[in-house]
Amino acid sequence: MNVVTKMKIMRPVNELFEAFVDPAKISNFWFSSSSDRWEQGKTITLRYDEYDAQGEIKITEIETNKKIVFCSGANGEGNKVTISLKQLGDSESIIEINEEGFDEKDDNIIDQLLDNKEGWVYMLTCLKGYLEYGVNLRASLVKE
Repeated sequence: MNVVTKMKIMRPVNELFEAFVDPAKISNFWFSSSSDRWEQGKTITLRYDEYDAQGEIKITEIETNKKIVFCSGANGEGNKVTISLKQLGDSESIIEINEEGFDEKDDNIIDQLLDNKEGWVYMLTCLKGYLEYGVNLRASLVKE
């Protein structure tokens, strides 16, 4: 079981890549903060100040301007997320998020899949707003 989410963003692929790996940029569309630049083998602490929450991800693979792969948890024991980037033209790119590792036998699998899909769509919408229009939509989604 996996969740796949794609979006076209009217920016060169290197801008998409840097938005994720540069701690100064990620807070404009996703997390409040990132502990370090994303590089293969690093464990990164990500914070959501609005929820007083944090978590760790383990970066397992990076190809500059092409792919970022990470697993949740310091030991990489959680779901695997692959961010794939593809340049379409001079100033447009496709970003694809593929999250896998859901437990098909979990009684709440449908809720988990829907919740995660919603999260990825929202994050990509925030990324698009940030890169294309310079707006910060991060943490605007209200869930009760």
